[in-house]
Amino acid sequence: MSDRILRELYLPHPPQDVWRALTESEAMAEWLMPNDFEARVGHRFTLRSQPKPHAGLDGLIHCEVLECDAPARLAYSWAAAGVDTRVSYRLEPEGEGTRLFFEQSGFDFSQPRGRTARRGAEYVWGRMLGALEGVLERRSRPA
Repeated sequence: MSDRILRELYLPHPPQDVWRALTESEAMAEWLMPNDFEARVGHRFTLRSQPKPHAGLDGLIHCEVLECDAPARLAYSWAAAGVDTRVSYRLEPEGEGTRLFFEQSGFDFSQPRGRTARRGAEYVWGRMLGALEGVLERRSRPA
């Protein structure tokens, strides 16, 4: 098992639209979680999920923006339940759309929750990135 999760998606939306979905708090709440995100390096923010006491998760994920280069790169720390990782997105224009490269790295398998957190994150990111596609589709429809 790798200490990272990698995903690559083609999204039939321009990079600016994908960037907004990744960095606007309201849009993020639709596909990721409620949050107080701001797209600026050094900003500390919190993602709010359902508490899962059996997994040591109180429902808060503490993050800090580490990299923010619109509309190409975004990275932030991700700390929850004693597991500290890094989430990053790289956007590349491709035809009429965007190629999105996603990575969550830094799972420490020597820690008690390392492997469990990695397995859970793999499942959850599959759902969340699918929800991102849905948000982009809904937001691209004419009103």
